[in-house]
Amino acid sequence: MPGKRFKSFLSLFISCLFVTAFMMPINSFGQQETPPPPAPPRPVNFPKPVEKTLSNGLRVIFVERAGTSLATAQLLIKNGGEIDPPKLAGLADMTVSLLTKGTAKRSAPQIAEAVEALGGMIDYGARWDSSQVTVSVESSKIDPAVEILSDVVRRPTFKEDELERQRQQSIDQLSFMLADPGQLARYVASRVVFGDSPYGHPLNGTPESLALIKREDIARLHSTYYRPDNAILVIGGDLRSDDAFKLAERYFGDWAKPSTALPASTEREATTRKSGQRVVVIDMEHAGQAAVILTRTGLKRTDPDYFRGIVTNSVLGGGYSSRLNQEIRTKRGLSYGAGSTLEVRRSSGPFIAVTQTKNESGAEVASLLMTELGRLSSATIPDTELTPRKAALIGNYARQLETIDGLVTQVASLALYGLSLDEINSYIKNVQSVKGEEIQKFAGERLDAKGADIIIVGRASDFLADLRKRFQNVEVIQEDELDLNSASLRKAAGGAGTSGGARMK
Repeated sequence: MPGKRFKSFLSLFISCLFVTAFMMPINSFGQQETPPPPAPPRPVNFPKPVEKTLSNGLRVIFVERAGTSLATAQLLIKNGGEIDPPKLAGLADMTVSLLTKGTAKRSAPQIAEAVEALGGMIDYGARWDSSQVTVSVESSKIDPAVEILSDVVRRPTFKEDELERQRQQSIDQLSFMLADPGQLARYVASRVVFGDSPYGHPLNGTPESLALIKREDIARLHSTYYRPDNAILVIGGDLRSDDAFKLAERYFGDWAKPSTALPASTEREATTRKSGQRVVVIDMEHAGQAAVILTRTGLKRTDPDYFRGIVTNSVLGGGYSSRLNQEIRTKRGLSYGAGSTLEVRRSSGPFIAVTQTKNESGAEVASLLMTELGRLSSATIPDTELTPRKAALIGNYARQLETIDGLVTQVASLALYGLSLDEINSYIKNVQSVKGEEIQKFAGERLDAKGADIIIVGRASDFLADLRKRFQNVEVIQEDELDLNSASLRKAAGGAGTSGGARMK
């Protein structure tokens, strides 16, 4: 009995200690209320990429990553969604999606089996300004992998059955995306900022434009833009530069350069803004939340203000501790998260600040986005705020370059925009050199809140009255009247848009 009583007493004593410890303030254990400041960034030196140009005009770049036993090859075409014809939005994306669906030598299953047999992977996609196919394997298998890469890029067959299958998959995926307030708000934002200029339409098309795409449209785009003097081949990994250049010559050296010149560039800036701010509401009656976007034109990738721009964006909305997230989520509890993106392209890309909130607070959140963007230019950013935001940028960049895939992709991007390939080694220095007063100046001159537009997709009856008190000239478009095929965003009289309208149910 005494032993049992002692054990019971001991158990009770330990339990009391546990409860007491659990109820004690966190600071009683010596923990800080705020995390310690980030340590100074460590210097990073990647091998400088080396390059040569083949006789057919193909630019070949090699970057070494010794000791990884892995290799990646990416073939990049220097055009993407911006070359889509006005009524065929999504054509560039559809074209690159069909490259791996059959060639003169291999069927779609045979391509997949060949890559799988190498223990590798193949990826593809179209973006604004580029289309790319990437293969990744062990270094010892890079030769057959590059042969497959060459085959799918140069000799696709674009069979009708594969086209129809891809078309249906794309339409199904797009229909799902259009039912999401956040994604729909982004599509509308592109039309508001860029109108009918090349960046205005959805990169992956609309249900109406995808239905219009024919095999001859795809074949024409491929024969026009998929050519060696409009391409960049980047190879990286655990191999020698001589071997990489021999691979390029073996599988791409006989790629004939057409005698005709490339089409004149379709590059042009966003359409001239109308006077005043646009506030566009898409009334989605069934929406459980409202998506709120503040948007305007931003920067070209080659802009001298690029590094000032990305640091400014990091302070505003580039992470959990950014101003937007702290103000909208942490302080007010109006959203699970808020952030911003400065998307740079060949021409000026968009700046977007975005969040989702309950429908009733849509107007309040729109005002907060405007206020926080305007506040950037009202005072110098203190180092206590700037230092961790720079550290976040540098850390994210370092993670991108940890893998050979990420390193190749970064080098390919620099090459696409005609930038120095050694920027992979100067990135940290360039970010660190940005000062608080430079952010204040940049925000006032390049991201003026007065030049920004507001888009809200949600149940308008819950926020419209409040929104009209805060903003002038609010435009309301019913969900079934929306037409993403046109800069007007509205179906033509009679219920048909420029390409049949985009009715979302």
